[in-house]
Amino acid sequence: MSAPAQEERGRDPLVALAGRAIEAYVRDGVTIDAEPISGLEPRRAGVFVSLHLPDGSLRGCIGTTEGYRDSIESEIVANAISAATRDPRFFPVHEEELAGLDISVDVLGPAEEVEGAESLDPQLYGVIVRTADGRQALLLPALEGVETVEQQLRIVCRKGGIDFGRDQYRIFRFRVERHH
Repeated sequence: MSAPAQEERGRDPLVALAGRAIEAYVRDGVTIDAEPISGLEPRRAGVFVSLHLPDGSLRGCIGTTEGYRDSIESEIVANAISAATRDPRFFPVHEEELAGLDISVDVLGPAEEVEGAESLDPQLYGVIVRTADGRQALLLPALEGVETVEQQLRIVCRKGGIDFGRDQYRIFRFRVERHH
């Protein structure tokens, strides 16, 4: 059995798929086929792929708020490659970094509009804010250092270039299935 196959035994299949996609693209410039994952309901969904270094610091995170591709597996492959190579906050991942990456995959549930902050919980729900002029941002739930709804809303507004205190925006919440 090859070393990568041994490493994948016991690994979450969504995370394993993201890892294979990143490795093939970084090493060989190849986009792998998004093979169906046994037991995964065939559907479309938004997916975020997050990469962290061994010290826990963020190395890349890219995702989609809804499913744009034919399957969750296809969404994972595309977003994993983007997280490793196209996150504008970071240089592309180098081959030497592959072994140390900690990968997580968040499959987003449907977003529902809420009336206000009292319907949010930063540990349970992710949040999307949208303005009438098209600005939008998303923040995943259960992030280290985000303890209150106000922190969550301030961070997501800053990400979207939205003035927390002045701009009018709509709030949506969603749950995630987090895979490590």
